[in-house]
Amino acid sequence: MKLVYSNILPLGTREGQETIIDCINEQIEMADRVEIAVGYISLASLSELDQLVSENSIGRICLTIGMYYIEGMPENSYHTAVKLNQKWSETGIGEIRIVKTFKYHGKLYCFYKNGKPFSAVIGSANLGVIKPEASNRRQYEVSALVTDENEVAEIAAHIEDLKAPNCSDNIANIKNMPLVREKNTALDGIDLVTAVPQSNINFYARCQAYMSFLLKLKVPSSDERHIDDGKHYTKSNINVCYAAPRSKRKARDWYETQLTVGADVYRMEGYPEKNKPFFVVTDDGYWFKAHTTSDNNKQFSAVGDELIMGRWLKGRLAAAGIVKPVNNTAEDTDRLGMITQEMLQEYGCDTLVFKKTGQTALDENGNPLDVWMLSFTASNNEE
Repeated sequence: MKLVYSNILPLGTREGQETIIDCINEQIEMADRVEIAVGYISLASLSELDQLVSENSIGRICLTIGMYYIEGMPENSYHTAVKLNQKWSETGIGEIRIVKTFKYHGKLYCFYKNGKPFSAVIGSANLGVIKPEASNRRQYEVSALVTDENEVAEIAAHIEDLKAPNCSDNIANIKNMPLVREKNTALDGIDLVTAVPQSNINFYARCQAYMSFLLKLKVPSSDERHIDDGKHYTKSNINVCYAAPRSKRKARDWYETQLTVGADVYRMEGYPEKNKPFFVVTDDGYWFKAHTTSDNNKQFSAVGDELIMGRWLKGRLAAAGIVKPVNNTAEDTDRLGMITQEMLQEYGCDTLVFKKTGQTALDENGNPLDVWMLSFTASNNEE
């Protein structure tokens, strides 16, 4: 057994000592199969592990994660893990599993060559140790490199036991994974938008719905996003940023959004009148003024800034790891930033819930405005 360490001053590594990250990387370089069982992962460590698997031509990889099924998993990490699991499964090299029956807090890394385990790392280090970030850069860990044949075999057997169906399952089969919502930072510091505390959200959520409307998000499938035939999703709605730019010099902002409401909704009794402002409180804690505009008041938008609605809606998808914001939509020829049906399906929600709370609040001029609540919450997300 050989101890390996974090290298954090004032307890830096001394001559002859090895860091955990270097040790794991060295063992991966010698391996053709890697088995990992940890309590927690990080977003950056998932990408780093995938890169190490690719660079070292690892033929078999399994990552088992132990704490999230009971505690809840950050939604960005969850969606990234699902995509990585799909990639590994489709290429036939491995999978990502979730422990279901208890909170597993072990940290084991086992390395194989030609079908036989030859070493293992055991200790306090979760997967984040292979790609330190601000949150764990000053977190000191100690582990041990084990090379004794019998001890390595015992660790390998333990990981295999953990992979049994009565303990864990492939992440793609976990249908009720509790998710922890990531903060949408796209609205931070934006004029005309105010953050409200959770107590306010809870109050408006508890208010009896005087009336409510379901606003279906109209988006293309991934196969349709390159079709330019005048369909609504390339000319308007939440993907209006991919329509022709207003100026030859400047592409449309990715957050530009037109939330178009169908006639079956805007013709219903009680739907907000055209150009009559009201306040919106969102289910994730933002407050801004909105109104309905255009013919038949079919456009739903924030007052004073056409990007606010997009920052809220697309910002949620970006925070969840579903899509990456696009800096220049004119250069996004593959339309990777276009919101699709598959993205909404992955997020777990394709409809906004628009509820009149029965409450009013005063605007900047002292006028009482109705307060409506707008929700865009995936069915398995935790508040």
